[in-house]
Amino acid sequence: MFYRFSPELVLRSSWRPYRPRPGERVLVLAAASVFPPGHTATRLCLDLLTETLAAAPGSRLLDVGCGSGVLLLAGVAAGAQVGVGVDISGRAVAATRDNARANDLAAAVQVVRGSTECLRGAFGVMLGNLPWAVQMDKVAEFTRLAAPDACLILSGFKDTQEDDLRLRYEQAGWVLSSRLTRDESVIELPPEKSFTWVAWRLTRH
Repeated sequence: MFYRFSPELVLRSSWRPYRPRPGERVLVLAAASVFPPGHTATRLCLDLLTETLAAAPGSRLLDVGCGSGVLLLAGVAAGAQVGVGVDISGRAVAATRDNARANDLAAAVQVVRGSTECLRGAFGVMLGNLPWAVQMDKVAEFTRLAAPDACLILSGFKDTQEDDLRLRYEQAGWVLSSRLTRDESVIELPPEKSFTWVAWRLTRH
């Protein structure tokens, strides 16, 4: 993985060599055995997170299904006030904590093994790079945890899976404000019958 999050911030995998420019910060992210940080859906989320934090610096950030912590740590390094990550996988929690320590961000993040039901409080920016079936179950939880002016960034699903999920969010009072897509090259047609990953940014009414 190599991703330029902003002119001052670069994300890279531990095996990817890179010589930083003067004044540039580099986050080095190891995936261990969890979801790869360079996945197409992750990159789409990063694209939307860049825009979101530029407009809302200092937000409280929540990353649900944090994996290796790439979205959580990028958000905190880019100016989020505090970051909370949750994941049901013990390996993912360990990987996120290791990456936070390796990049001197451990004091700015809290990582919990579990899911949204263990959380209280309101978050200004929320991220969920999750499979479609999990997304369908999380609408009420993301709505419960949202601050009045919250932004919600979602990915992990294909364009053939959008309609039902969009309807649930519209019924919960959310508005789709941005939509990004990117095709993935694979040999066979995936089970979703699409090569196109999607990411959304939603805002509250």
